[in-house]
Amino acid sequence: MAQQYSVKGAKHHESSYERKVKELEEELSTTKYNKKTQGHIGLVKAKLANIRKEYQRKAAAKGKGEGFSVKRTGDATAILVGFPSVGKSTLLNAITNANSPVGAYAFTTLTCIPGLLEYNHAKIQVLDVPGVVEGAATGRGRGREVLACAQSADFVIILLDVFHPEHLEVVKKEIYETGLRINEKPPLVRITKKPRGGIDIGYTVRLTKLNQETIKAILKEFRLENSSIVIREDITDDQLIDAIEGNKKYVSGIVVLNKIDMVDEKELERIKKIVKPDICVSAERKINTVELKELIFKRLDFIRVYCKEVGKKADTNVPLIMRKGNTLRDVCLKLHKDFISKFRFARIWGKSVKFDGMVLRRLEHIVQDNDIVEIHLS
Repeated sequence: MAQQYSVKGAKHHESSYERKVKELEEELSTTKYNKKTQGHIGLVKAKLANIRKEYQRKAAAKGKGEGFSVKRTGDATAILVGFPSVGKSTLLNAITNANSPVGAYAFTTLTCIPGLLEYNHAKIQVLDVPGVVEGAATGRGRGREVLACAQSADFVIILLDVFHPEHLEVVKKEIYETGLRINEKPPLVRITKKPRGGIDIGYTVRLTKLNQETIKAILKEFRLENSSIVIREDITDDQLIDAIEGNKKYVSGIVVLNKIDMVDEKELERIKKIVKPDICVSAERKINTVELKELIFKRLDFIRVYCKEVGKKADTNVPLIMRKGNTLRDVCLKLHKDFISKFRFARIWGKSVKFDGMVLRRLEHIVQDNDIVEIHLS
């Protein structure tokens, strides 16, 4: 019989850090948001961010917070994140060449186990880590190691148990608190410190979620009493704090609902309305696992670039897997580190150039899907 694992996790001694965080979070939850309280709420969030930053700094100084040691390989790295016993190891075994231990009890996986997912010529490293519990960002359940590992990933797969849809918000909160932003883009904000003169605020769009008082209060909390800020999109107080801290990582991710074979269709539809998963699977019975591979490939924004040697036909059988937005520099680096220093020019056939065989001498040229690249070296 599978052991039931509480959302609250194991009992532990509450630190002063956790007490401060709890007090501020309680203040946020009990303060009704309106125009009058907007500035106060923004200030409380800024205080929370500063406390977490200081805690992480001290933890790092004590040698805490390191991730599991895993050598990166393949075209991208994805990490499986979820509560204990949601089926991460079973899913890893179903979609990769890994052989992760599987058991019907919590914390079967006690270290980070990598597997390689091969799909459409792409090689995607998938990491199976110990389950995340509430309080992971503060180190509970080896959470600090797990989430530090997530920081090095290019893609996050949140795996949910069909019987515990309530776990989704807990996992998302823990991931968020470590500085990982899933399916978001960096806010269009530029902040410049000044020696004196107070705070100057400029914006190119109408701000509906922040007022000038809130912006100033947050900047002052981060000791930016003398600074210039230019805002180019309608941002929230959370996005402003992210822009100030400048240490967030933005990655793609999906929510996968597992064990769908264990509920009837009516119950599945009810749960899907709650969690809005990107895909539903049964790792045990390998239901929709091929579709999951395709979804991961698609969300990673892969493109195929074909290499051509001078005087020969292009090799169109095995593409070089790159990502949307990659440049000739990225192509050279993937082929060999010395290609950058020896690069003279490249000839390209495909959508990224005005005409086939066009000569390009700039490494910053962005390549596109199905481009053929012929690199000339000195």
